[in-house]
Amino acid sequence: MKVIFTQDVRGKGNRGEVKEVPDGYAQNFLIKNGKAKPATPQAMSALRGQQKLEEKKAAEQRAEAEAVKTKLEDDKTIVQIQSKAGEDSRLFGSIPSKQIAQALEKQYQITVDKRKMDLPEPIKALGYRNVTVHLYPGVDAKIRVHITAQK
Repeated sequence: MKVIFTQDVRGKGNRGEVKEVPDGYAQNFLIKNGKAKPATPQAMSALRGQQKLEEKKAAEQRAEAEAVKTKLEDDKTIVQIQSKAGEDSRLFGSIPSKQIAQALEKQYQITVDKRKMDLPEPIKALGYRNVTVHLYPGVDAKIRVHITAQK
């Protein structure tokens, strides 16, 4: 029996896939528990329409990520952060990705999730740093961060 998976089923299929499964398994487990539905012609056309909609939404998100990338990688976009530092240009404390995201939003009104920043360890010295941001799968941008001493 051909079924369309409505949820991921480990070892059998992922959401949106059309697969041939044994009749008893389909009737007694998949359809009964709402994990799949029979692959009727109407259901197949609805699935194609839904896949087109998802592709369109993914293309829009990618285009939006590309636009944000161009703003972030512009030469004028330098995130300025002031922090207390000692004489040897080491910071008292550190600058985590959360503080960089807040400064970016405050200075340039660009919202970036702190979890998408690739900062292996917090910044602990004055100067310029490049921080990679994963905006969308395959779309990465580099933010220039300038840490200055607070007076």
